[in-house]
Amino acid sequence: MLPRTLFRIFAFAELVTWAGLITALILRGTGVTDSLVSVAGGVHGFVFLAYCVVTVFVWVNQKWKAGVGVLGLVSAVVPFATLPFELAIDKRGLLTGEWRLAPGRDEPRGFIEHVQAWVLRHPILALIVLLVGVTAVFTLLLWLGPPVPRA
Repeated sequence: MLPRTLFRIFAFAELVTWAGLITALILRGTGVTDSLVSVAGGVHGFVFLAYCVVTVFVWVNQKWKAGVGVLGLVSAVVPFATLPFELAIDKRGLLTGEWRLAPGRDEPRGFIEHVQAWVLRHPILALIVLLVGVTAVFTLLLWLGPPVPRA
């Protein structure tokens, strides 16, 4: 899977989960149902964390300037902003190419590139570690409670 494809999948997933969360909040506000917010919020939170990980991963691979990478992360906080961000950077050619640190390609320099090179050489193990890590962060955040206490 190319960096462009991976990033587009998660940018779109972030947008879809925002729609689900906002819909659940509207339904709760109108008194239709209260139970969907925790489910939609949980799914959105998990996809949010995964999108952030993917954004950093692609940021390192594509050698984006810091402002582009930070904007990519901030776009996840604004509802539906990941889609315009993804379209804009794709149009500018910032998602083109393959994984530059894949086996037989560029040699990694620095800690972050070494981590990325390891991930590209051990994708199954890396996916398991990523899922465990995101799940651990997600569980910790659930334990801490919602970002805005309910009145």
